[in-house]
Amino acid sequence: MAYQATQLPPPNHNESLLDQNYVEVSTRIKLNDGRYLAYRETGVTKDKAKHSIIVVHGFGSSKDMNFPASQELIDELGVYILHYDRAGYGQSDPNPKRSLKSEAHDIEELADQLHIGSKFHVIGVSMGSYATWSCLNYIPNRLAGVAMIAPTINYEWPSLPKSLVKDDYRKRLVKVAIWLAKYFPKLLHWWVSQKWLPSNSVIEKNPAFFNKRDIEILERIPGFPMLTKDNLRHKVVFDTLRGDWMIAFGNWEFDPIKLSNPFPHSNKSSVHIWQGYEDKVVPSQIQRFISEKLPWIQYHEVVDGGHLIVHYSGLGEAILKALLLGEEDISYKPRSSKSVS
Repeated sequence: MAYQATQLPPPNHNESLLDQNYVEVSTRIKLNDGRYLAYRETGVTKDKAKHSIIVVHGFGSSKDMNFPASQELIDELGVYILHYDRAGYGQSDPNPKRSLKSEAHDIEELADQLHIGSKFHVIGVSMGSYATWSCLNYIPNRLAGVAMIAPTINYEWPSLPKSLVKDDYRKRLVKVAIWLAKYFPKLLHWWVSQKWLPSNSVIEKNPAFFNKRDIEILERIPGFPMLTKDNLRHKVVFDTLRGDWMIAFGNWEFDPIKLSNPFPHSNKSSVHIWQGYEDKVVPSQIQRFISEKLPWIQYHEVVDGGHLIVHYSGLGEAILKALLLGEEDISYKPRSSKSVS
């Protein structure tokens, strides 16, 4: 029984996440390795675009997430927006060789096949930001600018000071989850799909994870349907989420805090972090530390914001204006705080 708990049957690489729930087939491209990547396009058409943006969704999400910016501003700025399902999500094929590098190369190949230009902007949301960090490391020459919204923190990054993370309960939770996912995947799969565990709707209303504004947002949006117990019972769903989690929180081939400025000749900051001060999933003090160590990153903070700031009214416009025009909204300027060295 102990041995069986460590084993998972071979994955079906021809099956994608939630195929059983889709009726309409999404537009897809075929990658060089034979996998298919699903995408959708919004904003202005490519021939009229002044700016091209690729949006990278987070854990348990998909290309169907909306970027909350007004159509009026999108048209005014001439923004073409490309959403896609990361490997294994939605109608994109799983990647059995998923890695930090493969995430960046999927983005690059998507951009090339759709002919959106030699340079493009990338916006990473929550755990999708690990793919954005990967772009900064592996394909900086392709980037026109980057924005990360409530980006995931990996507690194994060497440059994070122990004094900053030693008492963070989230570090211990992540460590336990990684250990279970790595050594006891079958047991973990059985556990997360049990009826006696709290439902997804209960978790979404839990103040341990979300602040007041987040919970109000979750009452108006679909939430995290991919994380329901019914969906988690499907092995393809579990495999994708498990693999995504292990890459995001596993050992990285590079330390983001050691990266060089990919835009050394730019007069404005082309890399941005947007963070909620009251975020209970990703601590704001760590984001502040990172932006202090990397002065070429412009840090913005939502004073009463939690983890779901990407859905807050008005933030999408502020993100686009900062990323594309270099305009800073002073209402998102962070409060002064004690630095951590």
